[in-house]
Amino acid sequence: MNTAFFDLDGTLTDPKPGITGCIQYALDRLGFVAPPADDLIWCIGPPLHASMKKFVGTDELATRAVELYRERFGDVGLFENEVYDGIEQTLSDVAATGRRLFVATSKPKVYADRIIAHFGLSRHFERVFGSELDGTRTDKAELLAYALAETHTDPRRAIMIGDRSHDMIGARKNGMKAIGVLYGYGSLTELTDAGAHHLCAAHPEVVAHCAAAIGTA
Repeated sequence: MNTAFFDLDGTLTDPKPGITGCIQYALDRLGFVAPPADDLIWCIGPPLHASMKKFVGTDELATRAVELYRERFGDVGLFENEVYDGIEQTLSDVAATGRRLFVATSKPKVYADRIIAHFGLSRHFERVFGSELDGTRTDKAELLAYALAETHTDPRRAIMIGDRSHDMIGARKNGMKAIGVLYGYGSLTELTDAGAHHLCAAHPEVVAHCAAAIGTA
């Protein structure tokens, strides 16, 4: 059976207020001048520790920044988020073709599970794959390799749908088809350069590209 893995941030939901607000909170607490929210959107999607290190300079400070980020995110930030209009219909349409659906996100699984449940998306997915709080499987290629093994999925019959370069690179490294969505936080150039097989300007196009990418179940 064909299988589709969906990214979370920038693909299923728009998490900008929560993520940028928590980054600002962490930087403020550490005594750094926090950039405005619009200057932080490049942080949406990639592993958080690496993004924080670019602001604070060292692994030690980046680890502390992540701790402070989670201090706010775990209670407030993860719900400063919204599902993209129409995404539930898109998921239903993809599922109706007989495909198995999973979430694959670099976000810690403990948060991803809560977000998916909070917004009523759990019914669409068999399982949510995410990283661990200690940083395990934040790399998308590693995460997808784990998810493919756990679901007994042939990568040649699987696709990864996401909005950032690491989604495309992770899919390519695992021999999967990579579908980039342009309504999230990655640009056309970013996704193309990262090896996207197909690009979708709007999420309803995902349904057609699923068929084009992996055929019928």
